[in-house]
Amino acid sequence: MAVFLSTFANRIDKKGRVSVPATFRAALEQERSGGVILYPSFKHPCLEGCGDERIEQIAESIDALDAFSEEAENLQTILADSVRLTIDGDGRIMLPKDLADFAGMGETAMFVGLGKSFQVWEPAAFDAHRNAARQRARDKGATLRIVKPSDGGGR
Repeated sequence: MAVFLSTFANRIDKKGRVSVPATFRAALEQERSGGVILYPSFKHPCLEGCGDERIEQIAESIDALDAFSEEAENLQTILADSVRLTIDGDGRIMLPKDLADFAGMGETAMFVGLGKSFQVWEPAAFDAHRNAARQRARDKGATLRIVKPSDGGGR
């Protein structure tokens, strides 16, 4: 699976097009994704983004839940609200207005790499979120145990 890293601020043009960062496009190509998948975040005022491999993992994880449970029903909205966007020849996607409105985006979209997925934020909202997350990590003395990567078939 490809890895999404770094943070990029890209301008949204008047037609709603925004350039997907080149490293994100390369990661999507590496996993042979058919474009970008975006959906509204459950936790934050932003969009969650991924490629085909990750959305398939999400669908399989939801399918593993009790089919008629409230938890499954809640999480199925991820799939219902997901939009697959094609990347044009200039590396841009057409950002749907309802998704841009959900995330409060104006003229700029902040692409934030999260490893196996990414988020798209309104820049000021992301700055506030990042600062709060860093403060929580400092306050709690956050640590990270490094695990060996799983065998991804030679990737």
